[in-house]
Amino acid sequence: MYHIAIYLYLFCVAVVSIFNEKVRKMWRGEREAVRILRQKVDPNARYVWFHAASLGEFEQGRPIMERLRKEHPEYKLLLTFFSPSGYEVRKNYEGADIVCYLPLDTIRNARRFLRAVRPELAFFIKYEFWYNYLHILKHRGVPVYSVSSIFRPGQIFFRWYGWEYGRVLKCFTHFFVQNEVSKELLSTIKINNVTITGDTRFDRVLHIKEQAKQLPIVESFVGNTAAGTTARCFIAGSSWQPDEDIFMKYFEQHHDWKLIIAPHVIDENHLRHIIGMTKRKVVRYTQTNEAEAKDADILIIDCFGILSSIYRYGTVAYVGGGFGEGIHNLPEAAVWNVPVFFGPNNRNFQEAQALKACGAGIEIGSYDDFSSQMNRLSASPEELQRLGTLAGEYVVSQAGATKKILSCVGL
Repeated sequence: MYHIAIYLYLFCVAVVSIFNEKVRKMWRGEREAVRILRQKVDPNARYVWFHAASLGEFEQGRPIMERLRKEHPEYKLLLTFFSPSGYEVRKNYEGADIVCYLPLDTIRNARRFLRAVRPELAFFIKYEFWYNYLHILKHRGVPVYSVSSIFRPGQIFFRWYGWEYGRVLKCFTHFFVQNEVSKELLSTIKINNVTITGDTRFDRVLHIKEQAKQLPIVESFVGNTAAGTTARCFIAGSSWQPDEDIFMKYFEQHHDWKLIIAPHVIDENHLRHIIGMTKRKVVRYTQTNEAEAKDADILIIDCFGILSSIYRYGTVAYVGGGFGEGIHNLPEAAVWNVPVFFGPNNRNFQEAQALKACGAGIEIGSYDDFSSQMNRLSASPEELQRLGTLAGEYVVSQAGATKKILSCVGL
């Protein structure tokens, strides 16, 4: 059934690629991956393979890659992506020797791919369970590690009908999971090669904080108000339209706040839509300068790569996605000691639950929720500071997964 599903998926991707540019990039990238490997792989080198589905998983694997590169230069690193949203942003990532798409998980693709690379170790990040790749890696005796993985009762592995596909989990040398629940679930299907290490993203965001970029345009934007004082600034990161429909309405009525928006999707139609939602003065990051930004009310970040540093300038943050498939990177904002808003789809995100528990994470489900919470925080600078401190302390308390993982692997 798995192989039938893979080939049906392959057919659908081929058809959809005719009409969809994003899918077309993925389709082309997957077909070119083996050719790229044959051109770039050094036959005398020792490779460690990291696979991430998309950009979020890449950020979880990145601390391990960078520490491995620094401490074990005898290895070269191969990084693969499944999604264009990861590959297109990180295809020039200098921390890996080769970056490419992962061909779809057919037996033929898996054999050709692994024959071209011959990795000595493999790290699959979070949710990646490719049946053919993993079985061939196991057959070849290649150690494979699942990193920052998290398991829930509803997953197929723990259903009565999922036992056949669940055998893929037996291919892993070790699981480095985020929490006790994941470890207990795996034990119910007799998988005990498990260590609770937490989420490597916390190591990553702390490193980003240490290496944060200075952004003169943003500094100019937040540095002055009409009265000559530092502005209170609300930063919306990775926002989608349902998020924007809520907070844009609020800030149209509250001019004592400045607003920075870094949309998850950066295309002209979406950016024009955001600009059309306000009568306040708007500038775009790539089309402005420090003097213009100084007098603007709203700054739209129309490029990638700087959001993690922008959060440092915020009084309050909002992380988007919670009205869709799920929220984006909460620790990236919380590390800067700011309380964080997010939408209602957060039950499967343990960092959201932890931040809510300490008060530093604020769930909203409607405009009225958002308005009420913003008014509460606006009226109490002391409460703002207290919740921001709790957010930062939570991130620090969760650090250390990278060191634990590499120690267990023996690197």
